[in-house]
Amino acid sequence: MKKILKPVIVVEGKSDVNKLCLLVDADFVITNGSEVSRETIEYLRILSLSRQIIVFTDPDYPGQRIRNIINQNVKGCFNAFVDKDKAIKRHKVGVAEATNEAIFKALNNMIQYQEIEVEEPLTNDDLFQFGLIGKNNSVDKRNYLSQYFHLGKVNGKTLLKRINMLQINKNKLKEVLELYENS
Repeated sequence: MKKILKPVIVVEGKSDVNKLCLLVDADFVITNGSEVSRETIEYLRILSLSRQIIVFTDPDYPGQRIRNIINQNVKGCFNAFVDKDKAIKRHKVGVAEATNEAIFKALNNMIQYQEIEVEEPLTNDDLFQFGLIGKNNSVDKRNYLSQYFHLGKVNGKTLLKRINMLQINKNKLKEVLELYENS
């Protein structure tokens, strides 16, 4: 049974649409590669006035680049992240290669970034104190947080930006990292 979505899902190519059409009933916009055209951005801007936009790009560098361009230019987009290890088939990485379960998980755990003033935003110093940058196990901790908050693959700079956009404070971060330490 197809899940019915009213939003517009932004993907990179036709194979992504073909895969998603088997699972969801939605409208799609294809970026056709990592050079997102001005026309596509303007079209998404207009669509965003009346429809929810979901950015669902591949879990690789070009997919991240497309996601960043769209999020910077089209406010209020939701972001769905498929886990890279669940999106590899025949040496290809992408939404089209993802398992059905991984796709449903991504769509059920979308996040929306909002550019708002955070009372006390986290800083690079906070990330260092929590061991999220500059330590031997920083990558493992960031990966855990990324999975927990459904952020997609992140480095320190991207993690800082995304957790501040989600208004995650020091207490919540500490709480989640304690779960990591106890796992």
